[in-house]
Amino acid sequence: MASECDGFSDYMVLRPDKAGVSDLFRLLYSSKVAENESVDCPVDTQINERRRRWAIFISLLLQKTFLLWRKPMAWLGSALEFWLNLLMDNHGFVSLLCNIFTGKVAYPQKESSAYRSCIGQMDTREELDARIQPSDGKYHAALSIMAAKLAYENESCIQNIVTNHWNMEYLGFYDGWNDYQEQYSSEAFVFNDKAADTELIVVAFRGTEPFDAVQWCADFDFSWYEIPNVGKVHGGFMKELGLQKKLGFPKDLPQSRDRPSYAYYDLREKLREVLRHKEKAKFLVTGHSLGGALAILFPSILALHGEEWLLGRLEGVYTFGQPRVGDVKFGEFVEQHLDKPKKRYFRYVYCNDIVPRVPYDDSALLFKHFGTCIYFNSLYKGKVVKEEPNKNYFSLWTVIPKYMNAWWEFIRSFLIGHVIGQDYKEGWFMTSMRLLALVAPGLTPHTPQDYVNCTRLGASPPSNKLE
Repeated sequence: MASECDGFSDYMVLRPDKAGVSDLFRLLYSSKVAENESVDCPVDTQINERRRRWAIFISLLLQKTFLLWRKPMAWLGSALEFWLNLLMDNHGFVSLLCNIFTGKVAYPQKESSAYRSCIGQMDTREELDARIQPSDGKYHAALSIMAAKLAYENESCIQNIVTNHWNMEYLGFYDGWNDYQEQYSSEAFVFNDKAADTELIVVAFRGTEPFDAVQWCADFDFSWYEIPNVGKVHGGFMKELGLQKKLGFPKDLPQSRDRPSYAYYDLREKLREVLRHKEKAKFLVTGHSLGGALAILFPSILALHGEEWLLGRLEGVYTFGQPRVGDVKFGEFVEQHLDKPKKRYFRYVYCNDIVPRVPYDDSALLFKHFGTCIYFNSLYKGKVVKEEPNKNYFSLWTVIPKYMNAWWEFIRSFLIGHVIGQDYKEGWFMTSMRLLALVAPGLTPHTPQDYVNCTRLGASPPSNKLE
């Protein structure tokens, strides 16, 4: 097949850009997927399982739908963010009306440190929990989710909060190129816990932005590549991290001034530079949603490239609401490098969050979770499990409990600030999202709000014991 798959022993790349209506429906009755324009795979590849072809059909259909609505989604997202920031900068709707009449309206500037994304408007907390100190077993998780949440903001905002609110050292912001979407689509930032005598460096990947159609395509892209002696890996997430059409994922890139910036290579170089000068420091990698997938893939590619020195300085990987990223063999490869001799990969799942339950884990697809799953219910009581309950989400037996739980979370949004404290009070925008969950109960539990609460209110995770 095309040169873009050089270096992979097997692969299946879905091409929504090439898929016509006839190509989509041919998947439903023809097993000869190699002859289908919407699928790139080795010659003579056939898929006889109808359920698996249905899964590919659904993936392509969703991706084509998102790409069709790409511009309207972006416009809607920009308009909503502007309106929310306009209200915030003018201290509410009534004050905004007064400012309009007096000609003193404060207009938000998108690149300013005060501007907030939709995610930042849902959960407005900026400060770290002062009760959780570095010696606390919950500290790494609590710091990680706040960094993962902050990764949704612009660089000026990130730098301001890291420096002036957390009193830590900001080290850089990175924008990664996606060869397949031909745009910069992945973002991450790096910071120290303190400028002098640094003990911890954190790499935080941005997750899926609610109105970014390209990133939603990555989430629903069931493409995969098989890396020899490693396993099958989710193609959409590899593309976000730095997979290249003609080179694949080489250990080192050829020198070129015209080369775009790829997230994996730039972050690896930054860590090498910082860790050489800070001999005692170790680093954490974190991310929420898509950012969680990139967070676990980053050290996985380090292991693939034999970066033992860097992996030796890895303190842990903390992901929140992370989708599945590979098959069983890939999970075994990662656990071998990350969880021995001690566990360093912790995957947080809150209640009915739908994203950790995709792509589906069944005979139709190849994806499996691995590592330590720390599952929290809607009372923020956690336990360590091998797999979150209702692992594929769509089960008739769980429909009524999910809707009942959505109602409880909606009621809880009015009570939690009074019962636990003002730091947990939910604003009108987050409460509106709770209303949305009464229709689609798996979406709102995916927001960072509940994951921040889990790390603050839940107990420290046991490192080994499974329930």
